[in-house]
Formats: sequence, C-alpha cells, structure tokens
Amino acid sequence: MMILGLQDVYVNYDHIQALQGISLEVGEGEIVALIGANGAGKSTALNAISGLLKITSGKIAYDGQDITGNSPQSIVRGGIIQVPEGRAILTTLKVRENLEMGAFTGKSHRMKEDMDAIFARFPVLRTKAELPAGNLSGGEQQMLALGRALMANPRLLLMDEPSMGLSPILVREIFQIIAEINKQGTSILLVEQNAQMALEISQRGYVLETGRIVLEDTSANLLHNEKVIHAYLGGC
Repeated sequence: MMILGLQDVYVNYDHIQALQGISLEVGEGEIVALIGANGAGKSTALNAISGLLKITSGKIAYDGQDITGNSPQSIVRGGIIQVPEGRAILTTLKVRENLEMGAFTGKSHRMKEDMDAIFARFPVLRTKAELPAGNLSGGEQQMLALGRALMANPRLLLMDEPSMGLSPILVREIFQIIAEINKQGTSILLVEQNAQMALEISQRGYVLETGRIVLEDTSANLLHNEKVIHAYLGGC
C-alpha cells in the first residue's frame, strides 16, 4: 500500500524550476532513498511534501488523500514529520523542552510515556535532559532531532541529510537507529548525500539530478548501477 505519492510535481523559485515534474512513491513500511548532488532539489522535494513550499503544479497524495496545498500544520497533524537538514533544534531550550515541543500535536496524557520511550532509545538524552540543547555534541543533537520527531508519533518521517557533520562511527549509529525506527512501522523518505549508507538501509531509491528523477530502482540494483557507482559511490 502506498502511503505517499508525488505525481508530476513542479516547484519554481522565481523563474527557476527547482523541481521539474518529479514522481515518486513511498510504500507503507518502506525506507525510500532520494539521492543526488547538492542543488539537485532533494530538500525542495521534502519541503514541498511538508507544505513549506508551494508547488507550481502536480499532485501530492498521502494515505489516499490529496494534500496538495495543505498547510504545514495540517500535514503534521496527519502524521508526516520532517527532520530538517541541520537538525533545527532550539539550542537555548533544555533537551526535555525540545522533546516536549515535538509532542504538541499529540495527547498530553501520552507525553510522559512517549518521552520515556525516547529516553530508552537514546539514554544519553535522559542524562542530559535538563541541559541546554546547545551543549550536546553533533551526534547527540541528531538524536534529539530524531527524538523530537518521534514524539509526534509519525506515520511518515521525512529525513533530510541525517549524516551531515557526523563522524563515520556516528553516521553508522544514526543509520542503524533509522533502520530500527522503520522496523517498528514508520515509513521513511530519506534524503541523503551519503548514497552508500542510504541505499544499504533502504528498499528502493530515486536519483535526482537538476530537479528531475533520472533513475529509480531497488536499492540493491542502484548499488550496482554503473552510473550511480561513478557519480555517487566513489567509483572510478
């Protein structure tokens, strides 16, 4: 069953076409990778799905409903949560307060239960719950951003460059966490420049170049695709 579908979506910035008729799908329970170089339009696609950017034409469907043009607030309430590039945590607020903000669409009586689940998944956040979020390391901040998103009990996570700025060891840890979140039932659309890692944990993938989808296949096939190897996997 498809949970998300984009059909011939265009997004213009002034007179520049940032997205040029992209179509993609995310199935229920899938991790789908969207890979491409800087400036290809990956973040634009996520922001369009989230309602943060108005699309010029095309259609966005979620759980069988047309959400094209819906407000970001209604999209979040429907269960689509974005973990933005750069994490966007509120550094002057405590770790606990950042997590509480993630639960604003939920039921207040579940907040303690949900936060306990986040602390069980990310024990370091429990030990630093009363510290300003700005005191956390880069990896801890990424865990906080993930935890904040999970506090909203999403059905679909949009993840924008979760490995950015992290050491190789932390990158692998974050991707393991993403895979675990997916195994518990959350569908994920993963935007990532680390194509190797993204394709290793996803079921299917799309390659975006200058606003167009130029390849789509199973992730296993993309990992062995000569064009992908040479352009994104460090092949020569």
